[in-house]
Amino acid sequence: MQNQLQVFTGSANRRLAERICEHIGIRLGDVIVGRFADGEVRVKINQDVRGSDIFVVQPTCPPVNDHLMELGLMVDAFRRASAERITAVVPYFGYARQDRKDEGRVPISAKFIANMIVAAGADRVLALDLHAAQLQGFFDIPVDHLYAKPVLVKYFHRLQIPDLTVVAPDVGSSKLARGYAKRLDADLAIVDKRRMTDTETEVMSVIGTVKSRNVLLIDDMISTAGSITQAAEAVKDLGAKDVYLAATHAILCDPAMERLDKAPVQQVVVTDTIPVPQDKRRPYMKILSTARLLGEAILRIHHAQSVSKLFEPEIDE
Repeated sequence: MQNQLQVFTGSANRRLAERICEHIGIRLGDVIVGRFADGEVRVKINQDVRGSDIFVVQPTCPPVNDHLMELGLMVDAFRRASAERITAVVPYFGYARQDRKDEGRVPISAKFIANMIVAAGADRVLALDLHAAQLQGFFDIPVDHLYAKPVLVKYFHRLQIPDLTVVAPDVGSSKLARGYAKRLDADLAIVDKRRMTDTETEVMSVIGTVKSRNVLLIDDMISTAGSITQAAEAVKDLGAKDVYLAATHAILCDPAMERLDKAPVQQVVVTDTIPVPQDKRRPYMKILSTARLLGEAILRIHHAQSVSKLFEPEIDE
């Protein structure tokens, strides 16, 4: 007899968890995630989970530390309540950019956070578009790494944008952009930039042709929007026609909205891995749901089926 599938969530992105449950066809689990008077996180499970297959949906988006603590305490609570298996579903993994020592006397924060999740009692991790794929190796438990590409590619296929060139806003995004270019039957170009500070970059040149082309700038996240809006301005200066921005994770830290509002772009397309507050939503913004993708992955993990089949071409279209 298979263990019962149950899905729970913290406060990071309840709407996404509800949509996942709607796709799966189950009710979202009942758990209290709040705060004590002194600000400490309070977690209490309000239903029986003994022997169950538990999935905790909790992106570690801003405020990152609060959501990380919620995730860790929920996992610990389910472990102590005798759940059979606990999978941390982390659509957006915070601290992912701190994945190496880029200077002396600094931590490798992403590894530390991975250790925290494992120590809390998680048996598996389900993540979406990690900033660097090698982060999977930071966990000493199985990691299923999903890609939002099927969701974004399907949307841009429907738009049927003519004369399309997919542009990577930096060399590090070139592999990601190449995959989108292949799936969209588009040309590829790469923006060569130089990082000045943690938040500022300078565009040096554009490798490839963007003149008289419609451009799709693709990245895994939009944080302060500096790199991607500079890239948009660069391709426009070189004669590009309509410019579209797309990213999986809409972090949108200040001054991201100010930069996006001024950017020469037709549309900004993101997903719902991180909730976009109403004051940051714009007419030019399109938010796509990853609930079906995550829901299918959860079902496949629960039934011990292949997750990689979700990314075969016939599944995406």
